[in-house]
Parts: sequence; structure tokens; C-alpha cells
Amino acid sequence: MKQTVRLREIQERMAPGVIARDGFLGGDGRSLAQILADDAAEVARLGLTNELIAERMAELRDAGYPGLGERVEVPPHFGARVDSERGRLPCPFGDIGGHRKTLITVLNEELGRSLSYTDLGIHLIREHGFFEGRGSPFRLEPAELKAILEIREAR
Repeated sequence: MKQTVRLREIQERMAPGVIARDGFLGGDGRSLAQILADDAAEVARLGLTNELIAERMAELRDAGYPGLGERVEVPPHFGARVDSERGRLPCPFGDIGGHRKTLITVLNEELGRSLSYTDLGIHLIREHGFFEGRGSPFRLEPAELKAILEIREAR
């Protein structure tokens, strides 16, 4: 994938302090085009799609949402907690609208492993195949998502 002028502009909006305090790229020195291409290849290698990943993330968020601020047990062996702050965050890709400021934490009790993500993170994966840059506080590795959230391969 080529780093176009549009992708360069989007990457500039992902810098720390533009939309989010810590930005979206961490210390990743790759271009946005390369980050997207590398993650697309990893998702395909895992037999997944961005839609499958985002749907599972949203499913666990929705299961935890009624407990807002408290952990909710989600069968068969998950715990989900959703914390929310006032306000919305825009998509750095320029999509219309904003996303709730949430922090979703999911624990796979059987594995003893957890991960955290946001509503904006779900959107970025579903719509743009963007898992954030390496070193970003909210970077999500596709292989970890598959393992911890127990996402089944696409058929």
C-alpha cells in the first residue's frame, strides 16, 4: 500500500495531542500505509476479518455495558467492565460523528489474560483495519484479540 497524501494527513491527525493525548501511533516509525498493510496481512494470516474482530469486541462491550463501572460476568468464562467518561472522540480518518469515551476491559478467566479497548478502537478496526501503532497505549495485536476474545476463524 502506498502512503498517499490523504494517508499522510490522517497520520498527522494521529499525533499526540491532536485528537487524543497520547495519539494513535506510539513510537511506531512505520508509515500509516505500512501499519495498515502489515495488520491486514496478519488478520488474513489468522483467518479472521476486521468485521469478525470488531463484532466480537462490540458483543463483549454490550454484555458489560449494563454494569457500567462494575464487572459483569459473561458466559462461559469472561468478565467485562465498561467505564465511560463524558464526551466523544472523532475518528482520525475523518468519518462523520464521534465515539463515546469508553474503556472496555475484558478478562478471559480461563486463560487468565485480559485486554482493554475503546469504542473508537472498535470503529477503527471495523471501518479502517487500524489496530493503532506499536507502542500506542491502545495498540491491539490481532493474535491477542483472537486468543483472548476467542474469535473463531472466518469460513
